[in-house]
Amino acid sequence: MPHTTPWHSRALGATLLAVVLTVGTACGDDGPGPSASGSIKIGLLASLSGTYQAVGTEIRDGFQLYLDTHDGKLGGRRVDLVVADEGNGAQTAVPAATKLLKQDRVSALTGIVGGGSVAGVTPLLDETKVPLVGSNGRPELKDVSRVWHTSYLSDEPGEAIAQHVRDNVQGSVYAIGPDYQGGWDELRGFTDTFVKIGGKLANTDGKTTFTPFPATTNFTPYFARIKASGAAAVYTFYAGSAAVDFVKQYAQSEIKDVPLYAAGFLTEGGVLNAQGEAARDIYSVLNYSPDLDNAENRAFVAAWKAKHDGSPTTYALASYDAAAVLDRAIGAAGSDPTPEAINTAIGQLGQIASPRGTWQFSTTTHSPVQKWYLRQVRQDGRALSNTVVGDLATVGR
Repeated sequence: MPHTTPWHSRALGATLLAVVLTVGTACGDDGPGPSASGSIKIGLLASLSGTYQAVGTEIRDGFQLYLDTHDGKLGGRRVDLVVADEGNGAQTAVPAATKLLKQDRVSALTGIVGGGSVAGVTPLLDETKVPLVGSNGRPELKDVSRVWHTSYLSDEPGEAIAQHVRDNVQGSVYAIGPDYQGGWDELRGFTDTFVKIGGKLANTDGKTTFTPFPATTNFTPYFARIKASGAAAVYTFYAGSAAVDFVKQYAQSEIKDVPLYAAGFLTEGGVLNAQGEAARDIYSVLNYSPDLDNAENRAFVAAWKAKHDGSPTTYALASYDAAAVLDRAIGAAGSDPTPEAINTAIGQLGQIASPRGTWQFSTTTHSPVQKWYLRQVRQDGRALSNTVVGDLATVGR
């Protein structure tokens, strides 16, 4: 699966699937790197069509917000931002990335919604020696020399919440999720950690129940299995329309009173609006919430709300941070910020101040070492929101 999550009401129409947003002057044709006029070309690849269009839109908008609030510059250089459509996965992502890297000759690449897309694009990064500062979940990769992510590895949410569930659930837990790479990673992170610390799964074979993806829209038969298992709680990961279906049907099912824990994408962004009252009281784990109380987050949320309906999501946040990483790295790369100089500088950034709280890149995975938060869907004024109710583990390796 694309390692993604909820859709958003501000999704772009088909006429905006492949758009070039330009601030300043384009770079010359003599290869990647800054132009004589002091601009630099950055490529942003995201799903602007297909199943995860809303996530891609948030990623695009989060990066653009950073530019809008920093005079259209990164590292003191005016940015020529080239945006391309990733589509539904590697089949469309790789040709789009090839154009960005070989024809547009960007100095750095950012975005990418799907883990499969990341895997497909990685060989191109080695070939062109251009760094990727990705901004959504991904699986572990063997070679991350030019791959950096400001988001998370896809098994980390479950790993971060496992101890809390073990401590607070008296009895066994039923694990269920979608049958594709993202679902496997998300559920494995929880089940491996939960069992290791003494938790017991309620599933009949002691293994996660995986539902066909994307075909499953009726979860009622699975709820009957959960009821029969005697589970004291449920842990899950779903995204997009599947998350809406799962939550709405869960609230009307015979297990509606069984506590539901989830990776935060189950209720993140626009899906929470679609789920409505059915989502109330769901506990989730995520690396961000718009109600975090720090100066960076207050400024980020205010800037986002000035341009968009609703609050920013973890997708927008990760892309905003990707721009912040490139801002510092390009600035540190000196008078000639080539792709390789930028890549080297990223590895030397150290701690990064962020709306989610301070974090830094792991030296082994190039993904964040960061704090994860326990959230619960609660009333916030006239609307439901994912309210932080506690801190969980700091995860990163």
